[in-house]
Amino acid sequence: MEVWTRSQVLATAPDDASRRAALPLVSSRVWSESGRAPRPGDEPADELLWGRCHGSATYAVVVAPGPPPALTASCTCPSRKSPCKHALALLLRWADALLPPAAPPPWAGVPAAPAGRGADPERVPDPEAAAARAAERRAKVDAGLDELDRWLADQVRGGLSAWERRPWARVEGVAARMVDAQAPGVAGVLRGLPGLLARTDQSGWPAQLLEALAGLHLLVVAHRGLDRLPPDLAATVRSRIGYPVAKAAVLAGPGVLDDWSALGAVDSLEGRLESRRVWLWGRATQSWALLLSFAVPGAGLDTSVEVGQVLHAAVHRYPGGAEHRVLLGEQQETEAVPDWPHETVADARRRWAGQLRADPWSTRMPVVLRAVPVRPDHVGGAWHLADPDGTGVRLLTGPGEPWPLLAASGGDAVDVFGEWGPAGFAPLRLLDATAGTPRLVAAA
Repeated sequence: MEVWTRSQVLATAPDDASRRAALPLVSSRVWSESGRAPRPGDEPADELLWGRCHGSATYAVVVAPGPPPALTASCTCPSRKSPCKHALALLLRWADALLPPAAPPPWAGVPAAPAGRGADPERVPDPEAAAARAAERRAKVDAGLDELDRWLADQVRGGLSAWERRPWARVEGVAARMVDAQAPGVAGVLRGLPGLLARTDQSGWPAQLLEALAGLHLLVVAHRGLDRLPPDLAATVRSRIGYPVAKAAVLAGPGVLDDWSALGAVDSLEGRLESRRVWLWGRATQSWALLLSFAVPGAGLDTSVEVGQVLHAAVHRYPGGAEHRVLLGEQQETEAVPDWPHETVADARRRWAGQLRADPWSTRMPVVLRAVPVRPDHVGGAWHLADPDGTGVRLLTGPGEPWPLLAASGGDAVDVFGEWGPAGFAPLRLLDATAGTPRLVAAA
């Protein structure tokens, strides 16, 4: 059997939380024994993976991989996810060539249960057990967020000037506590706070930091009243906290069939994972969708959807009032060419306000602006995209200046795709209607 790649392993994770939790467990120091051996009774090339992983207890893990993404797995941990984080870590060790050939111990038999999402088709779900697990997690999250709220009050009471000294050290302890409290989404926000000091000028970071801390406090308050919130807003709060949503549950929901044009992609590093955002525009539904994928550094990100491609596909949305993220369902070939909407700066600003009403913790919104690049009048000033009436939005162009965008526009209004956020507009692509495809002229 050909050894799986890391990307193939991570693609089998039931959710993002499992994917992140598996990465620290690849280290040899948490495995007292592990190995691989020919699988009994199968083809000679088929292998059986086994190991003992030490955490809060010692867990016996066995995985029988097939052609990706097929696998069966068993683990003595209490998780009902399948594959669990221990099985994912064992597969990653196999992908990294860290499993030596060895005779399997007596307990390492071939797993019998299919590892799709941890569900045995012969077993009837126990609603009381599921409710007990949900209540236990809710109690852990509640306790962690109460600690976070006290920490937030301390930051404001003590003043923000202390953040100029080792800001990463200020957040690491409380971020780790949020991971323990099963609130990984909050931990990610906390670990991103020190970056505000590096990305903004000396006079602007206190306001942005205070706004971010206030957003976390709002999230704590919203979670306390979670049961009283409208369903869409409650789903948004759960998503921001980091409650897992199984892919199978998303795909079980209704799909929206349309021609989806891939207008832009953004790669970024989030903790120990690289991520890729691919933005899609639906021709008939006139709506946006987001494909999000992850990979460990060096493993290569998903390239199955490329900018400029048109997919005739059903998309299944994750829950949430202003949620763009989707999973692709049934797909068919199409010869359609990309198309896109366009908005004025004023239109986009109104839509951003509506998105914030539905999701006050939003950080980005896809936009195609038909506007003119405006060069600042003074050295060091901010570039803008402006409507004909002068309404403008700040361009976020990183360390460089958007001369290619200005040159491509010729001083006229052009269609520019990018991400709108609290600090301004990050341009990603110039959309050329004459060529029928997006082309890159400026990156955020």
